[in-house]
Amino acid sequence: MADPEITVRLHDSLAEIAAADWDACACPEAAEGARPEDPFTTHRFLKALEDSGSVGPGTGWQPQYLTAEAQGRLVACAPLYAKSHSQGEYIFDHNWAHAYMRAGGRYYPKLQIAVPFTPVTGRRFLTRPGYEAAGRAALVQGAMELAERNALSSVHVTFCTGDEAGWGVEAGLLHRVTQQYHWHNRGYADFDAFLASLSSRKRKNIRRERRTANDFGGDIRMLTGDAIAPHHWDAVWQFYQDTGARKWGMPYLTRAFFEIAHETLRDDILLVLAERAGHPVAGALNFIGTSALYGRYWGCIEHHPCLHFELCYYRAMDFAIARGLARIEAGAQGEHKIARGYLPVSTHSLHWMRDAGFAEAVARYLEAERAAVTEDIEILTSYGPFRKADVEEQE
Repeated sequence: MADPEITVRLHDSLAEIAAADWDACACPEAAEGARPEDPFTTHRFLKALEDSGSVGPGTGWQPQYLTAEAQGRLVACAPLYAKSHSQGEYIFDHNWAHAYMRAGGRYYPKLQIAVPFTPVTGRRFLTRPGYEAAGRAALVQGAMELAERNALSSVHVTFCTGDEAGWGVEAGLLHRVTQQYHWHNRGYADFDAFLASLSSRKRKNIRRERRTANDFGGDIRMLTGDAIAPHHWDAVWQFYQDTGARKWGMPYLTRAFFEIAHETLRDDILLVLAERAGHPVAGALNFIGTSALYGRYWGCIEHHPCLHFELCYYRAMDFAIARGLARIEAGAQGEHKIARGYLPVSTHSLHWMRDAGFAEAVARYLEAERAAVTEDIEILTSYGPFRKADVEEQE
């Protein structure tokens, strides 16, 4: 149960919440100017989504930020949205929606505690140090009461941490396990040290891919911070639109998001651009955290063999090794990542259904799905590119 001395409030704009107060909960590790563990729940990132119109009216992502106050001070918050669809979540519940509606219910709108369009694991119940238990309880209770009061079907907490998932199960929420592909930096001195950990065939294949990619007829640049210029975003926008049109039909982010990102987020960003005759022809956008690099978007206007692998995977590895980052999170899907050293890992979500009968049915589904995902991860990991001795050492 939530602490009765904690007051939960609802906000339809981050402008109502001071950045310092939000970030004291979202990234207390960055209080002295350090880099946040991940930038995606920071006030600046979420506000860029809102101010750019990427979320808000007409998008199906209506902000309903939750805050919890104790003795007049913000002690917990959560990025909550009322959703009128299931797009941009990467934890797919379309079958649940269809089943609920076939039974005569109205699945949408639903409530989603998440970072829009961002399949990255991170804390979703953002609390000041010392308020973890009370803050989580207050935020979950606030979301459930909002759903009850408005007769909404469900509350979903996507890409939460494993610790939050364990707490959520104890609190009576339903636990879903899915998978992604991550690369782990095992203290490699350089890229060749990583290659040395692979089987001979995989090592030769990656070397061949890198040679092919770098012979595309231009240069590859890695830019972050002030090295990123406003005109670079014209190319990124073009790449993003091309990928979005081919993969999901309509880009989620607006052009204005990238303009705001240049002003407020470029220190959090790594751009990897392939240029021919001074003009970008392909690129990858990454976000930088304390211990991880997060691959987010890729696109191109010219096709060149293996360039995708070089920009998205191998250059990211170069950057992570040079910066001493522990891992790269390359997102969901794409079993081709396994041959390049990105192995499957579990990701977690929590769910609450207002209808008890539907909740029971979903619980049975999730139990079977967890077993299947666990088995799938074991099988896929066995196909990894690492030498047998290195795999045994990692275990």
